[in-house]
Amino acid sequence: MDVSSPAEMFKRVVRQSKFRHVFGQAVKNDQCYDDIRVSRVTWDSSFCAVNPKFVAIIVEASGGGAFMVLPLNKTGRIDKAYPTVCGHTGPVLDIDWCPHNDQVIASGSEDCTVMVWQIPENGLVTSMPEPVVVLEGHSKRVGIVTWHPTARNVLLSAGCDNVIIIWNVGTGEAIITLEDMHPDIIFSVCWNRNGSLICTACKDKKVRVIDPRKEDIVAEKDKAHEGARPIRAIFLSDGKVFTTGFSRMSERQLALWDPENMEEPISVHEMDTSNGVLLPFYDPDTNVVYLCGKGDSSIRYFEITDEAPFVHYLNTFITKEPQRGMGYMPKRGLDVNKCEIARFYKLHERKCEPIIMTVPRKSDLFQDDLYPDTAGPEAPLEAEEWFEGKNGDPVLISLKHAYIPGKNRDLKVVKKNILDNKLSKNTENTTPAIKTATSTPSIKSEAKLDEVLKEMKSLRELVSSQEKRIANLEQQLSKMDI
Repeated sequence: MDVSSPAEMFKRVVRQSKFRHVFGQAVKNDQCYDDIRVSRVTWDSSFCAVNPKFVAIIVEASGGGAFMVLPLNKTGRIDKAYPTVCGHTGPVLDIDWCPHNDQVIASGSEDCTVMVWQIPENGLVTSMPEPVVVLEGHSKRVGIVTWHPTARNVLLSAGCDNVIIIWNVGTGEAIITLEDMHPDIIFSVCWNRNGSLICTACKDKKVRVIDPRKEDIVAEKDKAHEGARPIRAIFLSDGKVFTTGFSRMSERQLALWDPENMEEPISVHEMDTSNGVLLPFYDPDTNVVYLCGKGDSSIRYFEITDEAPFVHYLNTFITKEPQRGMGYMPKRGLDVNKCEIARFYKLHERKCEPIIMTVPRKSDLFQDDLYPDTAGPEAPLEAEEWFEGKNGDPVLISLKHAYIPGKNRDLKVVKKNILDNKLSKNTENTTPAIKTATSTPSIKSEAKLDEVLKEMKSLRELVSSQEKRIANLEQQLSKMDI
């Protein structure tokens, strides 16, 4: 019989963790975004995407699909006539900000298309019906869009046609199409830390780990959760897979898996019998997972470590109102001076309410242990490099002096010449054509852009000289009147 001393037992019960005292707090009413008609479409996505500049929310739209993009400081009541991003002809189902450019956002819709938009630096002044590029390839509605974490202009989309397409947004082309891997609707897709693998959860109750460039299933687990309700699967920074789902008795579950051996989970937790799908949000720097149930009024959070039971319950943040969706701010958008370790944007029926998670500290100094270097906006790889087989880890930045955003590069789409494609097909029998975007059109377009900018400058100068002339004439006229 194992007899432990009281001290050892106490140690086992109360685990040391700097995140045990994390507490959540909703902001005051005047810091919320009010009078927003949040979308009522029945789809289990988060309906909200946030970055250090903007909050984007999928909204109700008559005769089409739209989402709203608000600068973070545009709090208070939002005018009914506030401009929207409104190019889709069917409801928008998912949106995702580009991790390498805070002004670029992708959207997937019931109209079977994916669109990529460039938002002006200070937000929308008029509604935006025209995207930078339309990506057409799905035959049914597109419910998932997610950017590659480390390669510029690489975007993944998953549709209700059970197909995953990986696009080179810079050329507007579908480069990889994964067609026969999923026999049913795909519930979730997540990239790993360096973007070399994806993990998917499907209606057939299987969780799959896939190498998209080899078009190969690396690992899979049948009946990861036995219940019929949707499963969610995400990668953790060490390569393990974290899933949420339902048991046969309709209890909500969370589980931790090792892709090297998917036979048995490392850890399984039963939660409660609520029927809302649990959306997991993961912080790779602190190894904390936040679970937000659709229709719940709480956020539960867990720390994942290497010691049993591996998934440690930390706390629950409870509010009165149920959540319709949730946005999660990247680490570089947080206020390090307030020891803020996470910020959520909770969607109600008619408003968006920020919720701030902080670790109380007495010192005003920068807390190194809470803020290890985090993924910055710089992309270590270009799209072509990744498609050719290269991998790159995220380029890390320090938050010590608070993150200061640099200048974003404009998204340029260089469509290939169709005639070039036909020529390459004709020569295929001698040498296989390599898919690379030609740089000549971009050089031409850059020269044209310089020309336009020079013309604008000369026009500005002309306008200001005319204004001075008008002012002089008005002065002379007033003297004549006297």
